[in-house]
Amino acid sequence: MPLTTYPPVVEGPNLGDLLKLEADHLYSRDRVTIAINQVLALGQIVGRIAASGQIAALDPAASDGREVAVGVVIVPITAADVPNPDGLIVARHATVSDRYLVWPRTTTPEQRAAAVEQLRALGVLVRHGA
Repeated sequence: MPLTTYPPVVEGPNLGDLLKLEADHLYSRDRVTIAINQVLALGQIVGRIAASGQIAALDPAASDGREVAVGVVIVPITAADVPNPDGLIVARHATVSDRYLVWPRTTTPEQRAAAVEQLRALGVLVRHGA
C-alpha cells in the first residue's frame, strides 16, 4: 500500500512569536479605533492621527501624528469605509520581537531606530533576535 504524502503546512507568525512579555491583567493592551482605509497586520507599528485620535499604520513622512509610534498591533484588523473600534495594540509595559514587526516599505534604518526609541519611551521594548 503506497504512503500518502501531504504538502507541508506553513503557519504564519502568531501572537506568541511577536509578543514576548506583557504586564498582567491586560495592562499592556489598549483597545483602539482604526482609521478608514487601513489593513493592519500582526506586528504593524502604528501611530495616532492627532485630529481624530484614530490609529493608522506608522508613516514617518506624515505630519498628522502617524509619524510617531504609539504601539504595535497584536490582532490583525481591517477598516474599509468606516473606522473600526475593535483594534487591539500593545502600548506599554511589553516586550516584542523585532523579527515580527511590520514596517512601511520606505522606512529608513534611521526612521526605524527613531520608532523603536519612541516605543521604548512608552515601555514597549523591542528585542533583537528574539
